[in-house]
Amino acid sequence: MSKSKSLDALAVVHPDAAGIDIGSREIWVAVRPDHAGETTRCFATFTPDLHTLADWLVACNVNTVAMESTGVYWIPLFEILEARGIEVFLVNARHVKHVPGRKSDIQDCNWLQKLHSLGLLSASFRPDAEMCALRSLLRHRAQLIQHRSPHILHMQKALQQMNLQLHHVLSDITGVTGQHILRAIVAGERDPKVLAAFRQPGCKADEATIIKALTGNWADEHLFVLKQSLQLFDFFTDQLAACDTEVEARFSAIKPRWDAPAQLPVLPKIKPNSRSKNKPADCTRQELFRITGVDLVAVDGINANLAQIILSEIGTDMSRFPSVKQFASWLGLAPRNDISGGKVLRSRTLKTGNRAGQAFRQAAASQSRSNSAFGAFYRRKRAYLGPAQAQVATAHRIARTVYFMLKHKVAYQDLGAEAYEAQRQQRELTSLKRRAAKLGFDLTAIAPSSSPP
Repeated sequence: MSKSKSLDALAVVHPDAAGIDIGSREIWVAVRPDHAGETTRCFATFTPDLHTLADWLVACNVNTVAMESTGVYWIPLFEILEARGIEVFLVNARHVKHVPGRKSDIQDCNWLQKLHSLGLLSASFRPDAEMCALRSLLRHRAQLIQHRSPHILHMQKALQQMNLQLHHVLSDITGVTGQHILRAIVAGERDPKVLAAFRQPGCKADEATIIKALTGNWADEHLFVLKQSLQLFDFFTDQLAACDTEVEARFSAIKPRWDAPAQLPVLPKIKPNSRSKNKPADCTRQELFRITGVDLVAVDGINANLAQIILSEIGTDMSRFPSVKQFASWLGLAPRNDISGGKVLRSRTLKTGNRAGQAFRQAAASQSRSNSAFGAFYRRKRAYLGPAQAQVATAHRIARTVYFMLKHKVAYQDLGAEAYEAQRQQRELTSLKRRAAKLGFDLTAIAPSSSPP
């Protein structure tokens, strides 16, 4: 039997399904083949045409559609169809190619309609509208930080070309001391002693070292580059502040996702992160706790910035993920096993651009020297797996913790490294006793020998 005939023999799961092929200038839509009248139509991508498309689908009694996630072209139509009450399956294009039975002379929309009606397509995860709006702002915020960072390197390059070793004696030229000195240079000050007087009391380099570092040749072309790089740095810094204000407004507009009153727990005192210039607003932790009912910042390795990124990417409704295993797989933190004949041929973690998974990896990387249970777990995995796999394993463990916190509304409590090691030793001892019992032996603890006199 051919592949096309085998597909035709399958039972129809979604009888009133439609397939949509989205492009930048036109959109092709196909409804069920036995529909009376026209079954395939082409629409333009202007907003009035999108509403006409939605009206036609409603007239055809379509209740679910499938479309490929092509760039950002699908977003306007997705929002319009979702507002009309039509269930939209956003499908990964690679998944469509893996379905048996390749398309030949039929159009993409007809192929999508056929596969969707047979239930062979699965929808990609997308959080609710409020979280999607917050996610767009946070992704834009990350791009602003990314665009700002090259201009710091441009300033360092201009200083190096003038043999001004400021970036070697200061850990960060965008700090208080560095900013005062750079702005004085751009304003026209050239005296190293005057510039070194801007040194803050907490600066590790002494004033004499800074004077030597600020002695160089003041080339006009490099000063011009330094001036423009500083202006671009200030521009993106101002845009970042405006973005944080908008994010804060979005947070305050989101209603709590639980009924109990939210009172933020007190965290243990930690070292002040004075070098964190990309941290979100101070109210971020309180807003996250108000919305979710749990304090994600209390989880070891997760700060306010990572918490807001994770929440905007995964949402607050963990029922969208039937199990914690599927949640970890979606994050790209679970191994992909190739099994044949009941034997695992290959196991590896697939490459993914999931931003929530990357945030969990960052949280895991910060636990390498931590005295928490995650830190002890990381060091144990690193001993026999290496740092790369230990980071993924620890990120997987942190992700499972966040999943259960959001799903069951339970607070995070760290066992600590010592309690974790004690539990691990107890598990190993229980396992050894079980294995010894199978072989007909008993394990007997040996008392420690006393030291000789």
